[in-house]
Amino acid sequence: MTAPRGPTGGVLFLPRSCYDEGIMSAIVEKLVDQVKALPKEQFDEFLAWLAEYEFQQPDAWDQQMERDSLPGGPLQDVIDRARNDIAAGRTKPLDEVLDDA
Repeated sequence: MTAPRGPTGGVLFLPRSCYDEGIMSAIVEKLVDQVKALPKEQFDEFLAWLAEYEFQQPDAWDQQMERDSLPGGPLQDVIDRARNDIAAGRTKPLDEVLDDA
């Protein structure tokens, strides 16, 4: 089976197991067909919902950053240096940095 494509031609990515085992292929193919058939207004509404849904789902990178940022985690030294720099006045507000760029 080839990877399903969205209405704009982009590949819809699914876990490899879905392709290997053929578990979701019929369901996904039906969904792809239904999404392709949506009128523009409903397609835009669907994309807005999908973007919000995806935004609400924590991804592996976010989860790893959260774990690494815990006290004693791998980022502890970076966090401590940043806090020390802020306390010592060795930082600038972000808007000033961006204005200077």
